Amino acid sequence: MLQQVPENINFPAEEEKILEFWTEFNCFQECLKQSKHKPKFTFYDGPPFATGLPHYGHILAGTIKDIVTRYAHQSGFHVDRRFGWDCHGLPVEYEIDKTLGIRGPEDVAKMGITEYNNQCRAIVMRYSAEWKSTVSRLGRWIDFDNDYKTLYPQFMESVWWVFKQLYDKGLVYRGVKVMPFSTACNTPLSNFESHQNYKDVQDPSVFVTFPLEEDETVSLVAWTTTPWTLPSNLAVCVNPEMQYVKIKDVARGRLLILMEARLSALYKLESDYEILERFPGAYLKGKKYRPLFDYFLKCKENGAFTVLVDNYVKEEEGTGVVHQAPYFGAEDYRVCMDFNIIRKDSLPVCPVDASGCFTTEVTDFAGQYVKDADKSIIRTLKEQGRLLVATTFTHSYPFCWRSDTPLIYKAVPSWFVRVENMVDQLLRNNDLCYW
Repeated sequence: MLQQVPENINFPAEEEKILEFWTEFNCFQECLKQSKHKPKFTFYDGPPFATGLPHYGHILAGTIKDIVTRYAHQSGFHVDRRFGWDCHGLPVEYEIDKTLGIRGPEDVAKMGITEYNNQCRAIVMRYSAEWKSTVSRLGRWIDFDNDYKTLYPQFMESVWWVFKQLYDKGLVYRGVKVMPFSTACNTPLSNFESHQNYKDVQDPSVFVTFPLEEDETVSLVAWTTTPWTLPSNLAVCVNPEMQYVKIKDVARGRLLILMEARLSALYKLESDYEILERFPGAYLKGKKYRPLFDYFLKCKENGAFTVLVDNYVKEEEGTGVVHQAPYFGAEDYRVCMDFNIIRKDSLPVCPVDASGCFTTEVTDFAGQYVKDADKSIIRTLKEQGRLLVATTFTHSYPFCWRSDTPLIYKAVPSWFVRVENMVDQLLRNNDLCYW
């Protein structure tokens, strides 16, 4: 005879009863014992970082994982369900840096790598009890006692083994890549991480001039919201197919070159300028200009301080003349590489350290944090007669999701895996997987 369902159910109390029953009869372990001779369905969880508490994302993903593993068990498989912990990387280091007041690699060096590692290891599992309690309350069956951690030597050795196989096959190389970079955490972030924390900010908006060597009375005009990248300028880029104009600025009496479609970026009225010539951007290709600063004049031997052409330059913003600092912008890097201004084995023109401060190469601003140096750079450009207009500009900008500080884009030396020649094989292998 079916019992009548009570009108009022105390769900938290019922939850506790079920959990108590599972614990008393060791239901999860009994489930594993009774299915041990069945075909294996291998499952390793996550793993999450061990430095914080579970959030909604963990709960949602954990529920889906529990559905998959329970279904596999009920379909006749023996399902090992091991919980895991990611003990490496930025979250652990950031927590320790914040706790101990560490500001950069120099502070780590003073402390010593061994002690720093010990401090990181000590906090890795501080939330493990809270995780076990929360995950159990969700009704998940998973093995916490036989968990795995990325700090185990056998795990790290397996990663090094994979790296060694790639290295032996000639698939590993040393290079640089322009990446989102957190100056607070002294580390690059993935593109995914860089999109997690955008904020509307007010940045400088400056229009600067680049006098042509063939006639210094005529200047190209470029726009940027990152004046701190201007000391590293090695080229400017125009769109070869768009229409450009040489104009006379009525108020200033100067001869300027910019994209015709972008005249509105500088002028409110057509009477503010007089168009003297029209020509496609391709006409400007190869023209030399006078550098803004003399820190990297040696790069002129490789063709620096030249007008380059590429279709990535658009008519939606700026002046149609884009300043190129190849080690602080992905497109800049690509275009300057295409024109051999820089090479893969070139010494990077990247005078900014891991904390976001100018190095001694940039003598006038050495030691200054790049964002703080914007005002000094703008003032210097004005004194040199290279500043046309300086205002501010509100736009959406990426911030570090850990430190809540502005990211910069910066060339980062790293190890890379050559995948270009194995794309077809990877796709074939992917097709063999049951998703």
